[in-house]
Amino acid sequence: MTDRATPTSRARLVVLYGGKSAEHEVSCVSAAHVLAAADRDRYELVPVAIDQDGRWLLNEEAAALAAAGAAALPGHIEISGVAVEPPVALATPDPARPTVVLPLVHGPHGEDGTLQGLLELADVPYVGSGVLGSAICMDKTMAKTLAGSHGLPQAKALNLTPGSGGPGELANRVETLMALGEIAYPVFVKPANMGSSVGITKAHDHAELIAALELALTYDERLVVEESIDGREIEVAVLGNAIGDRPPRASIPGEIVAGAEFYDYSDKYSSGSATLLIPAELDEDESAIVRELALEAYAALRCDGMARVDFFYEREGRGFLLNEINTIPGFTPLSMYPKLWKASGVGYAELIDELVDLAIERHQRRSAFRTDA
Repeated sequence: MTDRATPTSRARLVVLYGGKSAEHEVSCVSAAHVLAAADRDRYELVPVAIDQDGRWLLNEEAAALAAAGAAALPGHIEISGVAVEPPVALATPDPARPTVVLPLVHGPHGEDGTLQGLLELADVPYVGSGVLGSAICMDKTMAKTLAGSHGLPQAKALNLTPGSGGPGELANRVETLMALGEIAYPVFVKPANMGSSVGITKAHDHAELIAALELALTYDERLVVEESIDGREIEVAVLGNAIGDRPPRASIPGEIVAGAEFYDYSDKYSSGSATLLIPAELDEDESAIVRELALEAYAALRCDGMARVDFFYEREGRGFLLNEINTIPGFTPLSMYPKLWKASGVGYAELIDELVDLAIERHQRRSAFRTDA
């Protein structure tokens, strides 16, 4: 639990959602639940949508619904409103009422450092990791490379860039490495820059590998082919800034028991067939180990504000293996990040408050740096 400072005036909280991404719909659901839960005595809520063409829209209808109360809000905030330029959407009309941006734009152009760069140029506090941390964690090839340099345990994986031969040539390269014992079927094929399991396929043979590569290449030009782990899926939520008065802390671990062959997009957001176990069935030592690994990974990959750190666990094998870090984890009713913090003693509304406070703290600290030569 943390102290919740009462601001001298209501902050202007821009809830930024949508985006040009396959995770667009997930973002709209996340926004609805944040708008429903945020303290309207503490914040003036300003929903700003980004449609799939990249246009920014001031969603006045959603703002009116938020003002009417949580019961008036649907479970999915539509992309609509008056077109605005990003500087207009982010501008603070009253200097006594600070603006803070809560980005809920998942995937490319939202979670990969591009949006964070815009917010840095606008000189506005925002929730979550900065440009570098966001970019690293979004790109699975770079995240794996950096995590490996810090000695963090991971699954075996191949980072691939297609040549002129297309999926067939890539498949041959993968199977050449399989013959050398570097990796073996079944494997997961993933776009390097995508989240929510979009574009991910499990391949058991040559034909499935080619099909998986073809699909992944429709989302990105860089791919990851990763060994399939026969282990449990353990997730830890981390909250805090790498530097400052609120250092990162880890939630209790949770566990995903997939309803499908693996924890895919449908399992996460529509079918609801996955089981979320909170806390995970780990003993005290195992829980301490995975929480410490989550904090190490959070620091190594330059995260700030919040992230969900995902692991595989081979109890009788290699132990905990880092899978990935999500710097803008989902805030839907099925999402693990807010559930983990609720189970750790931080409720949904309080979680929003702390994220906003962390954003302001970081912005104030960084604004004190000299800008002259």
